[in-house]
Amino acid sequence: MVARILRKIGIRLDARAGSASSARHTPMHEVGIMESAIDAVLRQARTHEARQVHRIVLRIGALAGVEPDSLRFAFDVVTNGTLAAGAALEIESVPARAHCAACAEDFAVDSGFIYSCPRCSRLSGDIRQGRELELSRIEMT
Repeated sequence: MVARILRKIGIRLDARAGSASSARHTPMHEVGIMESAIDAVLRQARTHEARQVHRIVLRIGALAGVEPDSLRFAFDVVTNGTLAAGAALEIESVPARAHCAACAEDFAVDSGFIYSCPRCSRLSGDIRQGRELELSRIEMT
């Protein structure tokens, strides 16, 4: 399914190099994520006998490794011809936060794997927030 979507949006897979090339690059990772999210949305729409999906809200953590712009592009392609075609996609960014076990401080982090507590300077790798990749809300009729 991902290969069909990639062809549809003009990305050619080069089997020799194992890479995708296009004037508009959309990573396969985001296409697969969006495909899974829309599958879940459409299952819910069928369960609730919806006629149209109007809005989809995703929560994406700063450390989730997902590019929001690529998700938006993949959304338009993946929803084409479905009950979610024309729906609004809202992406809520979730900031990353770590926890220091030594002083019980929760603190903001930017990137990396090991963080220094701003209160006591101890090192911590305990991420408490920022890896989310959640289908948060669906609005449908």
